[in-house]
Amino acid sequence: MKSKHLLVALSLLVVIAMLVGCAQQATPAPGGQQQGAKPYIPVISKGFQHQFWQAVKQGAEQAAKDYNVDITFEGPETEAQVDKQIEMLQAALAKNPAAICFAALDSKAAIPLLEQAKAKNIPVVGFDSGVDSDIPIATAATDNVAAAAYAADKMAELIGGSGKVAVLVHDQTSRTGIDRRDGFVNRIKEKYPNIEIVSVEYGGGDHLKSTEIAKAVIQANPDLKGYFGANEGSIIGVLNAVKELGMEGKLVVIGYDAGKQQKEAVRSGVEAGAITQNPIGIGYKCVEAAVKAIRGESVPKVIDTGFYWYDKTNMDDPKIAPLLYD
Repeated sequence: MKSKHLLVALSLLVVIAMLVGCAQQATPAPGGQQQGAKPYIPVISKGFQHQFWQAVKQGAEQAAKDYNVDITFEGPETEAQVDKQIEMLQAALAKNPAAICFAALDSKAAIPLLEQAKAKNIPVVGFDSGVDSDIPIATAATDNVAAAAYAADKMAELIGGSGKVAVLVHDQTSRTGIDRRDGFVNRIKEKYPNIEIVSVEYGGGDHLKSTEIAKAVIQANPDLKGYFGANEGSIIGVLNAVKELGMEGKLVVIGYDAGKQQKEAVRSGVEAGAITQNPIGIGYKCVEAAVKAIRGESVPKVIDTGFYWYDKTNMDDPKIAPLLYD
């Protein structure tokens, strides 16, 4: 009889131990994930169509492999779809990820959702384009103000310090759009009083829309000497307009980012040169910072991924060529 009671007691102890073990496995880890699960980090970009974002994706995937985490990489079809990006962020939050990497199309619109992430103890890392909030623990990006100011210096040099120029920007809501516009415009105003900016327009990063805008500006200003395009979509629009209007060699064209069409334009001399970022580095550094945050390690608030000026004289330089994606 005693052995029977002992057997029952032992069985109960086994059951209790199993229940306790299951309960421990189900305890949520910081950020809402299950303990022992591979950390999941959604990476939400400003777009998906430009080669720039594909290069960012490549860097993010490499970091995910190096740090043994799962990521997804997504963005809206165009960089004008703020509502679509907000939906993506909301869906990502619903999955209770370990951290989120986010490049905001609108530096203010996402703040309520980022506040939800903070309340859930989900670290947010910005990349490429920051947010007007202290919630992101870090932002991996180019110093876009400095880079665009450098483009303004090159423009002034190439047009002889005087004349009319125009600016085509992807948007006036994202941090990159604002910073690149202001970096270029303010440098011209501060240093080059004989240069007049006749137009600052926004094409949403869309090639077709940017082409039509650039054509209209060029036609309205027959004495225009230079045109600055502030991202890949914008500068492709300017290049298309220049070609369609037969203005090759008659305008100093300066761009931002890379891509096959822009690289060919630089090599041929139709485009004087451009600012290149480090998109692979941006993708890598944002995921790396997210992993460090998950582990409780400190990360710098600003992760400057650098920029370079390239033209046909240096685009094959070993330091620059790897940054010029197709």
